[in-house]
Amino acid sequence: MVDWRRSMSTNTDRPALDAQKSLGCLYLVATPIGNLEDITVRALRVLGEADLIACEDTRQTAKLLRHYNIDKKTVSYHEHNEMTRAPELVIGLEEGAKVALVTDAGTPGISDPGHHLISLCLRHHIPIVPIPGPSAVIAALTASGLPTEEFLFVGFLPSRSGERRKALEALAAEPRTIVLYESPHRLVEMLGEAVELLGRRPAVVARELTKVHEEFLRGDLAELLVRIRQNPPRGEITILIGKALEGQARSNELPAAPLQRRVEQIMLEKKLDRKAALKTAARERGLTKREAYKQLLTDRT
Repeated sequence: MVDWRRSMSTNTDRPALDAQKSLGCLYLVATPIGNLEDITVRALRVLGEADLIACEDTRQTAKLLRHYNIDKKTVSYHEHNEMTRAPELVIGLEEGAKVALVTDAGTPGISDPGHHLISLCLRHHIPIVPIPGPSAVIAALTASGLPTEEFLFVGFLPSRSGERRKALEALAAEPRTIVLYESPHRLVEMLGEAVELLGRRPAVVARELTKVHEEFLRGDLAELLVRIRQNPPRGEITILIGKALEGQARSNELPAAPLQRRVEQIMLEKKLDRKAALKTAARERGLTKREAYKQLLTDRT
């Protein structure tokens, strides 16, 4: 293994920081999202020189520190204790401590704890230094094959179906590539709603990025819904959704209308009773019979 400490006999950021002896510094250190080799030399140096490492989960960070033989004091900093822990860290920073903030994976503050501490440090005029590195958003985007010139990252959508549907409706006119995170156990339901509200758009489901079972599923939203319903994925999920294809309209096959209205359309067009029309509409949208009935009730309220 390369001795990363030896390679850092000189660095560009230390002189400016050392000039401020009265205050410490908060380092926002990006850590691997899976593969432990995905960490910068600068990040390793900062972790090795920090007085304290604030971790989303100290047990998770301990694996990284042990891998690189870094022996430093750690303290937990997560969404459940940040309101009390942030002021404690700021006191130490005002006394001159160098604190490295890390999350379980990726960059602090990006769909992870960190924003409250960063805001508090800014109010107390404490220097903040980003140590960039791995990002699931960028990794997934670059390998997706979707346009990368402009994109919109929306983090996690709301967990409640009603709120999530409103969020998806607000994205219906979005021309940029949309990137979001989703929990595996909500993935099928979310994709079903995306098919209904966004139409047949190109999409990618990226799973377990940089890990042993890394996988990219490509297709359109409806195709991915069918595949994932048959074989639900596990692990960390990043979803990318492209814009609607040129000249594509939401046809009867994938309408923007509520399910109730689509059922009525099918009854008129195909001369079917309501039960058969509902079955047809559910099949179009990749929904189970139970999900279709549930959505009908939602449309009526």
